[in-house]
Amino acid sequence: MALTEQDTAPAQVPPQGGRAPAAGGAAAAEGILRRQAMRESAARTYARSLPIVPVRARGLTIEGADGRRYLDCLSGAGTLALGHNHPVVLEAVRAVLDSGAPLHVLDLATPVKDAFTTELFATLPGELAADARIQFCGPAGTDAVEAALTLVRTATGRSGLLAFTGAYHGMTAGSLGASGGAPDVRVTRLPYPQDHRCPFGVGGAEGARLGARWTESLLDDPKGGVPTPAGMLVEPVQGEGGVLPAPDAWLRSMREITAARDIPLIADEVQTGVGRTGAFWGVDHAGVVPDVMVMSKAIGGSLPLAVIVYRSALDVWAPGAHAGTFRGNQLAMAAGAATLAHVRENRLAERAAELGARMLTALRGLAAQQPCVADVRGRGLMIGVELADPATGAAASDLAAAVRRECLRRGLIVELGGRHSSVVRLLPPLTITDDQASAVLDRLADAITTATRHHPL
Repeated sequence: MALTEQDTAPAQVPPQGGRAPAAGGAAAAEGILRRQAMRESAARTYARSLPIVPVRARGLTIEGADGRRYLDCLSGAGTLALGHNHPVVLEAVRAVLDSGAPLHVLDLATPVKDAFTTELFATLPGELAADARIQFCGPAGTDAVEAALTLVRTATGRSGLLAFTGAYHGMTAGSLGASGGAPDVRVTRLPYPQDHRCPFGVGGAEGARLGARWTESLLDDPKGGVPTPAGMLVEPVQGEGGVLPAPDAWLRSMREITAARDIPLIADEVQTGVGRTGAFWGVDHAGVVPDVMVMSKAIGGSLPLAVIVYRSALDVWAPGAHAGTFRGNQLAMAAGAATLAHVRENRLAERAAELGARMLTALRGLAAQQPCVADVRGRGLMIGVELADPATGAAASDLAAAVRRECLRRGLIVELGGRHSSVVRLLPPLTITDDQASAVLDRLADAITTATRHHPL
């Protein structure tokens, strides 16, 4: 979708969006937002920082009830690989609706499910695809994480779990317990490599090597207090943790360490899958073949769908060991199959790698001009800009929140992540054009400049 001059000129956009409010639209939107605040849970999140009322959307663009337009670099927290309302997704959904096929089938076999599974298996690492089983889970990624944990605990007869600092795996009991912010630690926490805040103070390849060595030593130490666990759960790129890509050599070390000790390796690809990182799956960069892959978000083509795919040797659980009423979402499977095929056939993963590299280069140029930009990192179209006090290195949470507000004023939707929510995250759809990418970068740069001026550190 081509951008208009209005879409690409951040200096000309009015406060809170991309064009002037429609007559009466602003008042209607305010009413909807007011009723939402009165009726909905205090646990609501995105609605607090993004006070908009979307009524139409296409590709990268959202239009609010008040007529204002926004470039959406949240993409449903990475769900919208093809952006909003992509024609191939709409066509696939309409085809199911028009066919008279049942929309709810529990876990029964259907042509729609068969087509989805076939397409999904065609994208997997070859070694896994040749010997894989799939479990359809409840519609959220966190349920798929729970299924993966149940699977490896059943298959190994063990209960422990290895997970990583900074991780995010969902909000149900097991997945939350494996996440970095768990209030009640029931897993063994391992250091996740990063350069800017390396736990060993060295960063780079040496920091990653030390992390792998620590993991190996802990598992082999008879007095380490860590009996052989049921599995290791890792994200190829930590998203909510602040957009931290796992170094390829480190991820290969994790595969070697777990394989040598008969510990199933679980890759959480909920946010990194379907081309997001510049490869179809995040593990593909390192050439790693995990024992279990957890998938959700983009695999449903914008509709709720979650699965785990795993080696057949692990398939020893009993019927009903993991179930869910809505694990047979036919519309999501149709939309997902269409999305997977479109990404594969149009080489959108390769496009994400190329465009993402250019965006990272541009943002690193911005970092050279803005002392508050402490780090720019990412992989493909999964990008993070960490803000910090240049004098102390402390996370600049308030500044990051101000940048998010200034982005919204310029018609750009972004979210925050990382330690103390100090990382501005970009998750644009894989269909973003060069012109749109330039508009995103211009608006973000302008927002950082303005926020820094009004919120000095």
